[in-house]
Amino acid sequence: MTIMTGGRMRGMKSAAVNTGTWLLNKLLRLLLLLAALSVITFWMMSLSPIDPVQAYIGAETMRVGPAQREAIAEYWGLYDPMHERFTRWLSAMLSGDMGTSMIYRAPVAEVIGEKVKHSLALMCVSWLITGISGFLIGVVAGMNKGRWIDRILTWYCYAIASTPAFWLGLLLLAVFAVWLGWFPVGMGVPAGVPAYEVTLADRLHHMILPALTLSLIGLAPIALHTREKLIGVLDSEYVTYARARGERGFALVRRHGLRNIALPALTLQFTSFGELFGGAVIAEQVFSYPGLGQAAVDAGLKGDIPLLMGIVLCSAVFVFVGNTVADLLYRFVDPRMRRKGGAES
Repeated sequence: MTIMTGGRMRGMKSAAVNTGTWLLNKLLRLLLLLAALSVITFWMMSLSPIDPVQAYIGAETMRVGPAQREAIAEYWGLYDPMHERFTRWLSAMLSGDMGTSMIYRAPVAEVIGEKVKHSLALMCVSWLITGISGFLIGVVAGMNKGRWIDRILTWYCYAIASTPAFWLGLLLLAVFAVWLGWFPVGMGVPAGVPAYEVTLADRLHHMILPALTLSLIGLAPIALHTREKLIGVLDSEYVTYARARGERGFALVRRHGLRNIALPALTLQFTSFGELFGGAVIAEQVFSYPGLGQAAVDAGLKGDIPLLMGIVLCSAVFVFVGNTVADLLYRFVDPRMRRKGGAES
């Protein structure tokens, strides 16, 4: 008993050390990723032909003379060499100052904080719908392998996986907003309504179509993955033995199948953060939804370097955290990955 307890304690300590080393490696990779993204994004935006002064002035071009334009450019340091502007931005970023947005004329942190609330609400709702519906579709298809319902669901998943997100969004917009009139055409809140009068029901009503677009696009990989995993489980020897003992139907799947396919589906769901964020950008553009994706497009088209840099770094952290959570789940599901240590992760 003492030997077993000591061995178990040593195993737990070794697993903790390996996990700590693995997390440290992940942190170093994140820092390298953010550094590379910062340099590449700043360099590409500096080479862009877009005039940031024009974007800052906006519709008031006729009221601003050449002297004022020069003063604005000098104020933003647009005439300084690229490496000086990058060093200045990096120094401010490391001190906690993300800069000032040129198109919103507000601190970047405030703009991102306001926009990210809408995007996170949209992505969280879509993420939950995608995971639940994709898992259920995969289970139903796997239980009915080769039957008509399996063929229909599989055909639907392949069809929806090859459908562009913007096309599906326009289709839903045309049918449910324009033709049937069940949902608003766009935006996150009703037009012309003061902010204090906007209710939660109004926000959810405007969120349904964008969330449905993201959910329909994202459920196909989870459904197909769950179907293949469940078919593999149902073809295994221990399930054949369970059938010989008289187990049938959903009781058989619930007892022997769900526990083996739930965690792989969950880890796949976490790894879909990158696709979810990319789809949110398209959905927000189609439905004019005031989220982080639309702000990123505006920043890129109008040369707002501070805002675009902040959005790129925040989105990179968001996707990286999702992938890291998925890797952690894999490590807890498969003990062999914990024993290998952080070197191979």
